[in-house]
Amino acid sequence: MAETIMLSGTRKGLFIGRSDESRQEWTWDEPQFAMQEIYSVAIDDRGVRPRLFAGATSPHWGPQVFRSDDLGHNWTETKGGAIRFPEDTGTTLERVWQLRPAPGDQPDVVYAGTEPSALFRSTDRGENFELVRGLWDHPHRPTWYPGGGGQAIHTIVPHPTDADTMTVAMSTGGVYRTTDAGESWDPFNRGIGAEFIPGETPEYGQCVHKIAMHPANPDRFFAQNHGGVFRSDDAGQSWNSIAEGLPGDFGFPIVVHPHKPDTIYVFPLVADIERFPPRGKPGVWRSDDAGETWRETGPGLPPEAYTAVLRDAFSTDQAESAGLYVGTRHGAIWVSNDEGGTWAEVRNNLPDVLCIRATVL
Repeated sequence: MAETIMLSGTRKGLFIGRSDESRQEWTWDEPQFAMQEIYSVAIDDRGVRPRLFAGATSPHWGPQVFRSDDLGHNWTETKGGAIRFPEDTGTTLERVWQLRPAPGDQPDVVYAGTEPSALFRSTDRGENFELVRGLWDHPHRPTWYPGGGGQAIHTIVPHPTDADTMTVAMSTGGVYRTTDAGESWDPFNRGIGAEFIPGETPEYGQCVHKIAMHPANPDRFFAQNHGGVFRSDDAGQSWNSIAEGLPGDFGFPIVVHPHKPDTIYVFPLVADIERFPPRGKPGVWRSDDAGETWRETGPGLPPEAYTAVLRDAFSTDQAESAGLYVGTRHGAIWVSNDEGGTWAEVRNNLPDVLCIRATVL
């Protein structure tokens, strides 16, 4: 029988949920990395056996990338730290915001996005990482500045078939893309708003909260901005609003269905100064036509929850009937095992949920 595993990173440790392929009844391991902030988790299923990753930040020992080859029962760390800035940068790592395995044709490559904003690459499946100098040395970098949560690369989107092409997003700074394996990077923000910056919309400096792309259509991107929801049909060279029909255009995550490139999900909030759902009613909203129209999913979410969902606390699995996983800032985890048709709360009273990943094995 298939097994489902869910990694839930929180402000005070990692919580691992386990279920069968129905994803209805869950058991939970004892919390791991207690009192450490788990800003990033990843599941790498490219090898003979899956490898799990957790980007943890200890208040005493600092940040580290841990890895597990037995589905989270035991974890290994790299001596001296898997990710460290070279001495000549004069910089120290604050936390790891994103861990992203490369496509299957690069079986040992794993990427990491960090705070301060930098991209790291591993060629030994996440045991050691090297700084991608082309982005670190970008002339824009001195003018990137922290958003409300910090100044970090929080989204990494490798091209599914072209190993030289990759897109990243950061707060603040916006969207950047390379087509020469990281040697050079160009800002790709035309059309994305930056209402907090006076004057005309700048070339870069946007506070993009999350971007997403489906491998079947690598020229189409979706973005949840600090204000606004956007789509690009030219690989990020230009963006257009798709927020009409939503109850609010502020939010953090945007998620693409694993099998349907035009199906996307968001969790709308009122605004940056009211970071909770409109009227306190949480809702996951779905579009099946790439953002042309929207409808609310459900039922099953609570009628009232003055909470928010952070950028990496909403994800899917790869099952034929895709599961959706949402973790909230008030410590609840909501799961849909029918692509948003219905929802169930499978865990509550956790610390602030920062990230979620799940897979069916």
